[in-house]
Amino acid sequence: MPDIRKIRDLSLIELPGDMIMVTSCDSLGAIGEKELDVVRVPGYFVGRAVTRVSLMEIMATGAELVALYNTLAVEMDPSGKEIIGGISDELMKVGIDPAYVLNGSTEENVTTRQTGVGVVALGLVARKELMLGKGAKGDLVLAFGTPKVGDEVAGGGPDDPEVAHPSLIKQLISAKCVKELLPVGSHGILYECRQLAQTVNLRFSLDKDVTTDINKSAGPATCLLAVVSANSYKTVENKDWQVPWQVVGSLE
Repeated sequence: MPDIRKIRDLSLIELPGDMIMVTSCDSLGAIGEKELDVVRVPGYFVGRAVTRVSLMEIMATGAELVALYNTLAVEMDPSGKEIIGGISDELMKVGIDPAYVLNGSTEENVTTRQTGVGVVALGLVARKELMLGKGAKGDLVLAFGTPKVGDEVAGGGPDDPEVAHPSLIKQLISAKCVKELLPVGSHGILYECRQLAQTVNLRFSLDKDVTTDINKSAGPATCLLAVVSANSYKTVENKDWQVPWQVVGSLE
């Protein structure tokens, strides 16, 4: 059996050589266009939102996505096709061809009255390039994006400029100023900051000037945490990230 580790919401599988497989998953329910859905949005939006979470979790580790499986508790036509269209577009926005990585299943045996969707993502990364557990004492924690959930997410649309997107991860990694990244979901910013600190046996110290709601659910990864050294902060500060951001604290 290969060595398997769990870090936060990720599972890491040691492969022969110096490669690591990173796995992530997410689910979504009662959001869509069916009779019993609570939040009413097009299937296309559902596909993009549910893909974004796992995709960002994989990318945030420095890994390259190699497979994404959609498990749709809806019929293929029309609901499944609309959702898969959103999944495909979310992948293409970061340069990933869905023809190579996307596979999945739909429900064709019974009629469904409420939307249910799951995704599982697999990524590969060289051990030396893995961006997990890299934070150190004195590092700053930055939060990119505005926490949004439910109808707030739907109202902003799939390209809402106030929330984090997978393309932001590519930009932050390319800038070579970030040590670690962590998408924020339903637990909220404060919880995930503490998880970051716990991973490296440190404590998270909250900045007294934080203005965003650090306890609010960030829904489908509408926020992204970034760990930077104090020396790298100026590099971040001098760039236009085209999304709201602020320092939320430090690792102590």
